[in-house]
Parts: sequence; structure tokens; C-alpha cells
Amino acid sequence: MTGHLTKRQSGFSLLEMTVAVALGSVVLAAAVAMYTQGVSASFTVTQRAEMQEDFRAASNMLTKDLGLAGAGLGNGAAIQLVSGGSTPQYGCDQTNTCYINGVAGTYPLQGGNPFMYGLITGYDLGPIINATQGATDVVTVIYTDQNFYLNCYNAKVTSKGFVTFSEPTPWPPAGCIPNGVAAPQAVNDTAAGLTKGDLVFMTLNNIQIVAEVTGAVTTGTDGNGNPTYTVPFANTGGTTDPLKMNQTPNGGGLNSAPVNATGNNEPAPCQAPASCRLMAVTYYIDKTTTPARLMRMVSGHTPMPVVENIAWMKFSYDLYNDSTGTPAINQPNPGSGDAQDTASNGLLPNQITKINILNMAMNSTVMGTMFAQDMYQRMDLQTSVCARNLTYNNNYPN
Repeated sequence: MTGHLTKRQSGFSLLEMTVAVALGSVVLAAAVAMYTQGVSASFTVTQRAEMQEDFRAASNMLTKDLGLAGAGLGNGAAIQLVSGGSTPQYGCDQTNTCYINGVAGTYPLQGGNPFMYGLITGYDLGPIINATQGATDVVTVIYTDQNFYLNCYNAKVTSKGFVTFSEPTPWPPAGCIPNGVAAPQAVNDTAAGLTKGDLVFMTLNNIQIVAEVTGAVTTGTDGNGNPTYTVPFANTGGTTDPLKMNQTPNGGGLNSAPVNATGNNEPAPCQAPASCRLMAVTYYIDKTTTPARLMRMVSGHTPMPVVENIAWMKFSYDLYNDSTGTPAINQPNPGSGDAQDTASNGLLPNQITKINILNMAMNSTVMGTMFAQDMYQRMDLQTSVCARNLTYNNNYPN
């Protein structure tokens, strides 16, 4: 009889297995928690870096434009606009759509006449994003385009609503372009030339006017074979002139009989009798999209987004009273007569010496629902920009 040894097969007991599963679950849960925290931290850092980059770009653009307010407009930084039955406006593009909270902005009045100042305040003209905070602000700055040398050309109203720019002799005139530039750009230059929606400042028949380009530039030649450029400045009740600039002033102008400009070969800055392109730059918040966006609109062109997730924008202004020699500090709605603006009663926008960005805020986006807690971030900007081209005197209160 043969005997067989049997080896006992051993394994985990139920208790051992339970302990092992429990320990494994603890380790796995700890690993998942660490992974989740790592992903959350990585997203937070990435999100903040991206938000900082976007916010820095937006604030740099805004402060640069604010610093140029009134540049090239000469002493006073104010141009009386023609108002022949319609009130000139800003914030509308060539589709006849107005964007400042759905309406157009209007130029401030002085003596009953609209004036284009180097800086136009827009207290509470923007949309309400947060009911507790109230309405946001809008700001518009006006300055000349120093990179397009329209001031080198002669201007003449050749027919009603059309101005022809031609090359004077000698060409180019001395002093109209900076050193290192070979020649002025063509008026219809594809990169820098005039396009529909541009604003042009001209002196016609000794009258200074601002006009809106309403169509494409056409070319021709003069009697000497030199190129000419005819620019349309039509006035058809705001359909092609949504900014309502092309009106007939007393003494003739764009929509009167042909009239010569008063010699037009003065160097920049754009002071009479030179012609130049004006940059009317408006910053406002667009709430019609989600999330809200900070928009930048130039003259009568379609506005472009600057940054998304904008949450707040508010300004105040420091002014200087030339008559009394006293400053008016931190005026949110200067010259309005409001209780918080009494120090600036009777003062004009061209007496602004400093723009205070009280608060421009931007919120971050959220990544789904997995990391909803503490995922919103916010950045705020508070700073001041000197308006060195506005005030009559070089007085900048602290």
C-alpha cells in the first residue's frame, strides 16, 4: 500500500482579506485626493497666469490710450463739431448699430454746441453687471494718428460730399514726415490709408470740421500726372454717416459747393490748416455676451473685444481750475453739478489733468463642476494716468 502526503493549501482568511481591502482603499483614497489636489492646484496656477496675462494686456492697452488723450489736437484739445440738425455722436459703426449699452454716446455741449474734447467721460453709461455695484462707466479718448501722414496732402471739396487729396509741389512738403521716412503713405494705402468709418479733421474754407469717411477711396491724376485720392464724406441722414459728422456748417463745407482748403502742407501735429485722421477710441463693457467683455471701438469701426470676464469698470478724474489755480480731485462725473462733483462745477473736459481708474475688475472662468470650490479668481486694477495733452497749464495735482 502506497501512502501519499497531502500538503495543506493555505490562503487569506476573511479577516485578513477585509483588513487588506480596507488598507488598500485608504491608500487609494489618499492617492486620489493627492491627484485631485494636484490637478486643482495646477489648474488654479494656470488659470491665474492666463488671467494675469490677459488682464495685463488689457490694462496696458487702456492706459496707453488714456495717456494719448488729446495728443496732436493742439492747445485746448477741443474741436467744435458741426450740428446742422442732427447731434454728432460716437459708439456706432457702419452697420448703424450703436454699442454703448445699446445706444450712442453724445458729445458734451458748450454754449449749446457739441464739442469733441481729447477725453470724454462716460459716468454710469455702461451696463449693470452687479446690481449692488450699479452701472459701469465708459470712457472715450480722442487723439491724432501720428503714423499716417495725411497732413502732407492738399485737400479740396471737389463736389458735394467728396474731398480730393492731392500732392503739393514740392512733394513731400518739408517737415510733414519724420526723419527716416521716405514718403507719405498713399491715401488709399491698404495698411494705413483711409477706410470707411475713419474720422478726418480738416480745415475747409477756414472752417475746422470733423468728417466721417463713408466709402472707398477712388484714385485719379491731376494735370501734372500726379496721383489724386477722392474720399466720400456723404450725409444721408445717418445711413452712411452713423456718427452724424458730415453736416453743413455755416459758410460752406463738405456738403456745399466745391471749396478749396486753406493751404494744407503744415507738419504734424494736426493743427489747422493740416488734415489728419482722428482716433476716437471708446472703451465700454459688452454685457450682451456671456461672459461680459471689455470692448475697444475706434471711430466708426466695428468694436473689438479686449478681454473676457470683465466684471467692473469705474473712473474718476482730477481737474485743474485755471482761473482760481485750484485742483478738483477725484471727480466721478466732472462738471455735472452732482453732490460729489461740486469742485469741478464749470470746468471742461480739456481741464482734466489725471484719469483715475478706480477699479477695473476681471473674474476667472470655472473648470466644470469637479473643482467648483474656490475656483473663481478675481483681479483688480487701480491706477492713475496723467492726461498731459489736455490741460491748458502744466499743473498736475498730487
